[in-house]
Amino acid sequence: MPPVTAAPPGPSGRSGLLRSLLSLVLAFGLVLAAPVAAALALSAADLPARPPAEHVLDGADVLSRAGKAEIERQLQAFGAERVDARLITLSRLDYGLDLSTLAGQLVERWSADPPAGSSPDPLLLLLIDTQTRSTAIAAQPPLDRQLPDELLESTAATTMAQPLRSGDRYRQAGVDALQRLAAVLQGGEDPGEPVVEEAAAVVSNIPTREETSSSNAFTWVTVLLVVGTVVPMLTWWVFSR
Repeated sequence: MPPVTAAPPGPSGRSGLLRSLLSLVLAFGLVLAAPVAAALALSAADLPARPPAEHVLDGADVLSRAGKAEIERQLQAFGAERVDARLITLSRLDYGLDLSTLAGQLVERWSADPPAGSSPDPLLLLLIDTQTRSTAIAAQPPLDRQLPDELLESTAATTMAQPLRSGDRYRQAGVDALQRLAAVLQGGEDPGEPVVEEAAAVVSNIPTREETSSSNAFTWVTVLLVVGTVVPMLTWWVFSR
């Protein structure tokens, strides 16, 4: 019996093999991507069990060294008002978890187990989610009597959010919010929400539709066209006689 040899795969066989390999690669990539995405997502359980020594927890790594130091000084200054103020940046939250809920969970968790030897000053937490540019502020009782919910919500939604909407200015968002809250804690008036400057109208030399419709330009163009046509014809007729 002659030996049996396998025929090389035809075009359809090769395309089927490529599709199978591509399916395996995609499936393998999804398996690897799922743990990575889950590792990046954060909840209260992924943050320190106790308030860290530093008052700035830049988990999203969006603050420069100078900006972080400036905000750290501002946060420490709240100690004079018997407030433990902290700022936290995050790059991604667990699915279904919003920033306000996380802020409340952190206040409850950290206030239940303060650092050893530290004064039990009420917590004031400022949170920024860099993925969605969302902001939240939470205060521990009895601090909420000095900083009511309306003030905290306004500060988060306007004072902190405005610098983020206009250019991802994370340092400015923290600085402006802390200055506003500090003014109220020190017995002053609320500086209020930031004033949004409207862009100045660009001066243009192109006439508008209203200006064009109200002008006599069309009449003058018609007159010049008539004159430019009739005068040469009359001149030719006079000199041709």
